Amino acid sequence: MSSIDLTTRRVPPMGGFNLTLLGIELRRVLRNRRTVVFSLILPAVMILIFGAQSGWQKSAGHGNVAAYILISIALYGAALTSAAAGAMVALERATGWSRQLRLTPLNPVAYIITKALVALFMGGLAIIMVNAVGIAMGKASMSTGVWIASALLALVCTVTFAALGVFVGYLVPGENAMQILGPGMAALSFLGGVFIPISTYPEVVRDIAYWTPLYGVAEIARAPLTHELPWYAIVNAIVWFGLFVAGAAWRMSKDTARV
Repeated sequence: MSSIDLTTRRVPPMGGFNLTLLGIELRRVLRNRRTVVFSLILPAVMILIFGAQSGWQKSAGHGNVAAYILISIALYGAALTSAAAGAMVALERATGWSRQLRLTPLNPVAYIITKALVALFMGGLAIIMVNAVGIAMGKASMSTGVWIASALLALVCTVTFAALGVFVGYLVPGENAMQILGPGMAALSFLGGVFIPISTYPEVVRDIAYWTPLYGVAEIARAPLTHELPWYAIVNAIVWFGLFVAGAAWRMSKDTARV
């Protein structure tokens, strides 16, 4: 009779990634009222608030100021939503869900891919909501191609902040993650020129803005409208993406090693 090694766990296909797990993760995020209100509804409300300002019809790149602001707020909403989705790992650790997952054959890479897809989905919802409000207002002027390209670029850039959310989620306990990410993302958005062109900043502030995480992605998202994309903005986006992914992987490996 052959013996069976009970200590060996069979690795499932694709490292354990499956649509059932993805669906569970999506429902967990959507059931979080704070995430829905502050990440999906707040950016749409910001469009309405900024829409009351004068000067929206002034020219900006191959469109107007309204289009510039619309793209910027869509990026901010997607980044905040993606970060919130990633930061859910803090609550999962607090409730013991992440520990349960570590006891299964689920591969860490499959877990990260699942988190990234959830973040992309939530970021996409934020972008759609902001753009829907912008279309209803009828003030943004840009071609359909620019509209679509900017939305897609903003969506791709949100992966960076999903990694940031996971990183912060492994650093701080429970709901403290969003208490840090919420104000932090708002401050970085203003400093990084998301809402206000950094050309209007004092020189000292402008020099700092070039190094912030949201500067590069904002320039990339608005590039179809402005037709301007400095090489250092691309470097900025790539470096911060690498740093956040490395930080998330490092903290995840530390957390996994406890089991």
